[in-house]
Amino acid sequence: MSRSITIVGLGPGAAGLLTLEAQQRLSSAGEIYVRTKRHPTVATLPGDLEVHSFDPLYQTLPTFESVYEAIAAEIVRLGKRPQGVIYAVPGHPLVGEATTQRILALAAEQDVPVEIVEGLSFIGPALSALGLDPLDGLQIADAVVVAGQHHPHLSADRPALLSQLYNHKIASEVKLTLMNLYPDEHTVTLVRAAGAPGTTVRSLLLYELDRQPDLDHLTSLYVPPLESPSSYETLQDVVAHLRAPDGCPWDRKQTHESLRDGLLEETYEVLEALDAGDADKLCEELGDLLLQVGLQTQIAVEEGEFMPGEVVAGIVDKLWRRHPHVFGDLTVKDVDQVLHNWEAIKQQERGEKEAVSALNGVPRALPALARAQALSDRAARFDYEKEAILPDSLAQCLAQMEKEMLSCDALARKETLGQALLALVHLARHLEIDAESALREAAASFITRFSRWERTKNKETSPHDQTRDL
Repeated sequence: MSRSITIVGLGPGAAGLLTLEAQQRLSSAGEIYVRTKRHPTVATLPGDLEVHSFDPLYQTLPTFESVYEAIAAEIVRLGKRPQGVIYAVPGHPLVGEATTQRILALAAEQDVPVEIVEGLSFIGPALSALGLDPLDGLQIADAVVVAGQHHPHLSADRPALLSQLYNHKIASEVKLTLMNLYPDEHTVTLVRAAGAPGTTVRSLLLYELDRQPDLDHLTSLYVPPLESPSSYETLQDVVAHLRAPDGCPWDRKQTHESLRDGLLEETYEVLEALDAGDADKLCEELGDLLLQVGLQTQIAVEEGEFMPGEVVAGIVDKLWRRHPHVFGDLTVKDVDQVLHNWEAIKQQERGEKEAVSALNGVPRALPALARAQALSDRAARFDYEKEAILPDSLAQCLAQMEKEMLSCDALARKETLGQALLALVHLARHLEIDAESALREAAASFITRFSRWERTKNKETSPHDQTRDL
């Protein structure tokens, strides 16, 4: 043996599952290093073999990441010796073994050869215990990774196997993450010591996951798919089928433009369900709206305009970019500052030499009242003081109404304002004025005044100063 690193897989735990090559390497070695002695195979190794363990690092270092980094650095250092080093890990060296990846990267930087002696991973024995075929769409994930997510990166339409569910804290965090996709009473299965003596398989309800007494480093979790197809990928497949040559004549005929009215109608039905406080209706209407997204996306795919992944990637990237106070190191003190930064980031994204009005992003197709409120909200983010646009008598009347409404509860204020708006509509009818057109024209006038104020403000503040808050 010479300067090199040999990483040996110890298999899942049963001595009979250690490969012949691994046995030969271990039996001919004088010493080996193991990540942990907490593995059944270690106890079956030859008695005259000197075994060094990294178990003490788990007690002295603060995180698993720091433990893995320390192990990798030491193994690479030992690998530089004339006799090299043999490092043994549970299962297969490249399946769920974080130290292997760190060793490979570090050894490549320092030009130390690495050899992998394969071992049977936990996956094969777990599949045997569950009676599963992995080619039937099985997803494999690390429970520690899932525990760190807010929503599991899994498809609910395919089975999933999570490894290393090793304590109650991880089980609790995994449960909470999974419950963002699966019902609380979804049946899951714990597989303990797969491929090792005393293998157990036990089904339970998802909400019971962190109440189990026997969780350890040999525990895996099987999550079956939901009974009904539930993933966005399945929806997109259904839509693609409807648009295919053997699909539906109506769906095949649709275009971006022909679906426009349907998109608007479904949006209003979602709003109607929200107004009614009907959760079941809201669930149904959101599905109808999502179908519109799927249809528009599929048409774009067929026209070569963009792919489904680009739609999701675009909004994910935008959310990351526009929330530096969540995904970055920016500190904000309140919602107003969040909105201010949001608008500044948007202007920075445009990258235009000339300032673009902050009101440009408010859709023209909105109904007049909704657009007027959106314009008012957007302008308020910039501390815009509206110019006087009302006769004094009407302004005083509205100020008195506001004063009285502030003394009421939220529901009463909403009802009173609704009645006032309805009264203005009646007044418009008596005056033979189209209320929708009048409000649209007033909104256009508001944009003109805001833009004039915005240009004045931009002259007073340099572009560098405008984005300093970011």
